[in-house]
Amino acid sequence: MRAYKFRIYPSKKQEEEMQRHLWVSKELWNEMLAFTKDIYNNYQRFPTKRTLREFVKKSGLFSQVGQELVDRLIDALYRKISMKKRGEKGGFPRFKSLDRMKSLHYPQYGFSLDKKLKVTPFGEVSIKKHREIKDSIKTLALKREPTGKWFAIFTVEEEKFLPKQNSGGSVGIDLGLKTFATLSNSLRISNPRHFKKHEDMLAFIQRKFSRKKKGSRNRKGAKHKVSLIHEKIANTRADFLHKTSTQLVNDYSIIALEKLNSKEMSEENYGKQIHDAGWNMFANMLAYKAEGAGCRVVFVDPKNTTQECSNCHQIVKKDLTERTHNCHFCGLSIDRDLNAARNILIRATAGQAGSNACNSLQKERDVAVATSMKQEALIL
Repeated sequence: MRAYKFRIYPSKKQEEEMQRHLWVSKELWNEMLAFTKDIYNNYQRFPTKRTLREFVKKSGLFSQVGQELVDRLIDALYRKISMKKRGEKGGFPRFKSLDRMKSLHYPQYGFSLDKKLKVTPFGEVSIKKHREIKDSIKTLALKREPTGKWFAIFTVEEEKFLPKQNSGGSVGIDLGLKTFATLSNSLRISNPRHFKKHEDMLAFIQRKFSRKKKGSRNRKGAKHKVSLIHEKIANTRADFLHKTSTQLVNDYSIIALEKLNSKEMSEENYGKQIHDAGWNMFANMLAYKAEGAGCRVVFVDPKNTTQECSNCHQIVKKDLTERTHNCHFCGLSIDRDLNAARNILIRATAGQAGSNACNSLQKERDVAVATSMKQEALIL
C-alpha cells in the first residue's frame, strides 16, 4: 500500500461546500461522542457501530464519509481500551473544533480520477497530477491544511515487484543533533536546523497574532501567516529528509540504525531540537524506500553504542560534553559519533555471511590504532 498526495484547486462554491461538510462532520463527531459518554455513564458499555450509524443517515454527508467517521470513533474507543489493558497511558477521544476536523474520507467509492478528480457530491475538482498512478486506487481523503490549501490523498495497492539489485556496501548511521547523521565510513550529514532558520520570524508573527482580538478578521489573517511559516518549515524538512534517504538507499545495500524512542527522549531533554531533526520521519522514509531500492534497513539496540569502544568493545564512560572517544584499553581515539556508527554497523552485520562490513571496519580500526600508537610515540 502506498499513498499519493496531490494538490487540488476547488472552485469557490466547491470550497464552501467542502467546508460545510467538514463542519457537519465536526458536529456529528461531537454528537456521537456525547452520546457514547452518556451510554457508558448509565450502562457501563459503549454503543454498537450499528447504533452510531443511525446518527449519520440524515446528516447530509455522503454515506461513505459518514460511515467512516463512525469507524474512526469506534477505533479510537477500542484503542483506548486496549492501551488501558496493557497499562499504557492513552487519552479518551476528544470533542473537536473545526480546526481539528481536517479531512473527509472515502474508504471505497464515491470518487474517480481522470484529468480531473470527480467526487460526490462536489463534482469535478481541478487537480495537479505531478505523477501518474498506475495501480488500483483504494481510498481517497480530501484534506484541508491550516493554510487553507486542499489536497487529495489516494491510497493505492501496488503490485509486487522484484527488488532492484543493489551492489552497495554496508553502513551504520548514528543520528544526532550537532551533526544530523554520522556514517561509519566517516561521512557526515550536517543538521540544517530548519526551525531555527525561521524561529525569529515565527516568534514575531506569533506575538502579533496573540495581540489580535479573538474572532476578528485581523486575527484570522495573522493566524494564516503563522500557518504559512509552519508549512514552510515542514516542507523544507521533508524535502531534506526525502533527498537524504533516497541517496542513502541507492548507495548502500545494508543500512543500520538505532531503534530510538524519540518521543521519550524529547520529553527528557532537547525536545525542540529532536523534533526539528525529524529522526522518526527519516527512519520511516528509509524503511519504506529500501524495498524498492534493493536495500535492507536494520534497527539495533541503542544501549551503550556511544560508550562501547568499537575496537575492543570495552565500556568507556563519557558524558555529552566529551565529543571524542578515547579508549584507555586499546588506545583508539576517534570522534564519539563515528565510534557509535561503527558499533551500530557491527551489531547489525555480526554473523552475516557474505558481508565484508566487519573486515572493512577491522582495517579502519587497525589504521586508527596504528595512528594512535604513532601519536603516543611522538609524545614520548
